[in-house]
Amino acid sequence: QVQLVESGGGLVQPGGSLRLSCAASGFVFSAYDMNWYRQAPGKEREWVASINWARSISYTDAVKGRFTISRDNAKNTVYLQMNSLKPEDTAVYYCNNRATNSWGQGTQVTVSS
Repeated sequence: QVQLVESGGGLVQPGGSLRLSCAASGFVFSAYDMNWYRQAPGKEREWVASINWARSISYTDAVKGRFTISRDNAKNTVYLQMNSLKPEDTAVYYCNNRATNSWGQGTQVTVSS
């Protein structure tokens, strides 16, 4: 049974940082691409970042230079380091594995003074 569990969200002031984690189980984590998505209130879910099995990385333009995706295959975990956060980054952030069509429960990130 595939399971993705996000953690690390919270309330942070503009300009602050957060590190999200997604612990995966139930599949061969190292063999698969992993993704982060987010959904802001009243908006559709949008793709944020991806890291493939070879650690090739891509980002949506809105987060380039501020967010960093990484993975630790020994811990079956993918991370999203978020720096220079802006109010428009406020959203529920989801971990995703497209190959198994699996999603985590999401973790809330709120950027506000």
